[in-house]
Amino acid sequence: MSTTTPVFTTSQRLTAEALGTFWLVLGGCGTAVLAGDQVGFAGVALAFGLTVLTGAYAFGPVSGGHFNPAVSVGLATARRFPWKDVPAYAAAQVVGATVAGALLLAIASGKPGFDAVASGFATNGYGDRSPGGHGFWAVVVTEVVLTAFFLFVILGASSKRAAVGFSGLAIGLALTLIHLVSIPVSNTSVNPARSLGVAWFAGGDALSQVWVFILAPVVGAAIAGLAHAALLGDDEEDAADAQ
Repeated sequence: MSTTTPVFTTSQRLTAEALGTFWLVLGGCGTAVLAGDQVGFAGVALAFGLTVLTGAYAFGPVSGGHFNPAVSVGLATARRFPWKDVPAYAAAQVVGATVAGALLLAIASGKPGFDAVASGFATNGYGDRSPGGHGFWAVVVTEVVLTAFFLFVILGASSKRAAVGFSGLAIGLALTLIHLVSIPVSNTSVNPARSLGVAWFAGGDALSQVWVFILAPVVGAAIAGLAHAALLGDDEEDAADAQ
């Protein structure tokens, strides 16, 4: 997850973002929907971490491996990514997530009696839609803080001063940890595309709350992007790349 390499065309970069986000939603939400009862919260957390880790190495060299509109916003805020590319990246990410959600619904519906609305379909929520019954503000604080720290990890791991070749591992492990902390609170978003990709198919209650999981991660990512240089020092080479 870093600035993009100019040798690739815009269509190639957007395709990589769509494919990477598709993989994240299919692997992470798919584990929750299809195998959650067998693997538990820890297994779902690991699945999300593994999708980002593998996706970063598979598609990161093409697009930078954001797979998350909040990551694109955070990198742009930190001057690691051009603001002009954020809308197209976000659109590609939402498309990839939505296609994955549709495919997951088709697979899950192959089991007699499956109901996406009744099951929750790996959607995020607060109050009676929170796995642990956590209220609105607990969910907002969790999503903002954990997304901010996710961006701190991404910014540090993708810095030119970081160890070469290990950014995907650090980022994947960070996302695993984030899920271990917050699945009981909000079912873990930290990613607006991930939230929208399944919310479309889970009924009105899921859609009525999804705005929280669009706004809170973006706010957290922007805070981290703005604070990173002031708190931890600016990487002048990385900043120059985004100019």
